[in-house]
This record gives sequence, C-alpha cells and structure tokens, in this order.
Amino acid sequence: MTKTYQSDCVFCKISRHELPAAIIYEDEQVIAFMDAFPSTKGHALVVPKSHHADVLSLPVPDLQAATAIAQRVAQTQKRVLQPDGIIISQFNGAAAGQTIFHYHIHVAPRWENQDLEVHGKAQADPADLQALAERLKF
Repeated sequence: MTKTYQSDCVFCKISRHELPAAIIYEDEQVIAFMDAFPSTKGHALVVPKSHHADVLSLPVPDLQAATAIAQRVAQTQKRVLQPDGIIISQFNGAAAGQTIFHYHIHVAPRWENQDLEVHGKAQADPADLQALAERLKF
C-alpha cells in the first residue's frame, strides 16, 4: 500500500520525524506518542503514518493496525499508571470535535472524579512527556 503524506499536516511531520514527539511505539504503519496538549497524565495518540482525514477514508489495514496499537497502549497505561479507567476515542469532522484532520485515536487514562474531557487545553512540558513516554514504551 502506498503511504500518503500531506506536507502541512503535523501528524505526517511527526510520523516522518520532521517534528519532535515523545514516541511510545513505532512500526511501518503506525506511530504512538504522547499528546502535547494532554487532558490527563499519560494521554497518548495513535496515528497511522499514511495520511487520511478520518475513519471514513482510512483503509481497513491501517484502521486495524491503529486499533491494535491503541489496545497495546491502553494495556501498558493500565500496567504502568494504574488508572481507574481508560478512554479510547476518535473524532471524525470538526462538528464531532476533530481538530487535526489526520485520523488518530486518543488513549487517555482516567482516575475517579476526573472530568471526561479528551482535548487538553495547556501544552505539557516536553521533558515531562518524554520521561512518561520512556515509561510507556513497548
């Protein structure tokens, strides 16, 4: 399958190592990294390397690969961070809350009495994200 790339897409740039990211996992199809604007400690994103705006245009092999890695990220978060729960979410289109138009999955640990927001508002310290990514690598 031919990988598609969009030069103005931040996730395409991260997947090609043109922008820095605190990477948890990477293979030929998928990259998983810490969200720079986390809604909670450990909030990660799972991104197919091939550019597709949403689930409606994403080829099934990329969808399957991203979903499998999202599960592994969640399992690792559960073991390492011991949250009370984990939100796995994905948005399609601006009206649904999508802010970066490259398919991606949010994997966000949650603790009791914590709000359910998925998009964070403040940028995290890159060094803190990198340290957490090292703990979550698999």
